This record gives sequence, C-alpha cells and structure tokens, in this order.
Amino acid sequence: MKKLLLALCLLCACSSLYAQTDSLFKAKLYNEEFDLEAEINFYDNNVNVPRMEMFGQQPGYLVKSRTSYPWIIAEAELTDDRSAQLVIINDAGSEDLVATLTCQSDSVYVLKQGRGSTMKVPKGSKWMKLPTTIVLKTKKND
Repeated sequence: MKKLLLALCLLCACSSLYAQTDSLFKAKLYNEEFDLEAEINFYDNNVNVPRMEMFGQQPGYLVKSRTSYPWIIAEAELTDDRSAQLVIINDAGSEDLVATLTCQSDSVYVLKQGRGSTMKVPKGSKWMKLPTTIVLKTKKND
C-alpha cells in the first residue's frame, strides 16, 4: 500500500511539473515602463495579432498599448525549457530581428534583441527605440 501511495504521489508531482513547463511560453505579458503588451503561445502558434488577421495565426506579438503597430513574432523555437529563439518582424515586414525570450520565473520574462533591426514603437508623433533588453511580466487578469 505504501508503494502504491508513493507511486501516485510521484506521478502527481511529475504531471504538475510537466504542466508548468508546458505553459511557460503561453502567456499574456506586459511592460509598464514602455507601456508594452505581448501575447505568446509558442506551443500551438495560434495567436491572432490584433488588426493583422490577414497574416493568420502566429506564435505571438508585441505592441505598445493603444497603438496599431505590432511587432509580430513570426518564428519561435524553444531552445530549452526556459528559453526561445525568436524571429520578429514589424507590421509592414520592412524590419526584422532575431531575439531571445527567457523565462526568469513563472511571472518574469526577459526579451533580448539580437542581430537585425532595433525595435521601435510610436511615442507621440515620433518613433521611440526600445532598449535591447526588456523585462516583461505576466498579466494576472485578462
């Protein structure tokens, strides 16, 4: 009986660990400092980019709140259980870059821009360059 109980406990623990890692890259994220929002699902690649439905479902996007100029995550490849290599393009397809998204904890992600264009978002009537490293947090309500 003890062996059966121990086996059931191990099975439950393993299945809950699997569920946690399988949902790390399925999230809604934000950055308060730059007023950014992001939605990702690197498992099913089934995110609809707002106002860009003609491109079909994508692995995700990043956009400044209340604007219609998203950066679309066109490709996402999990490099390990806590990191993904991304190919990101702007809404016009004229700029692209390679970036890495790393899950630091269950609620904190770090986006590091690599080679390619620098991400820019509208600010007033000008474009603001984003820093090469951006900390994103999960949205609790939505």
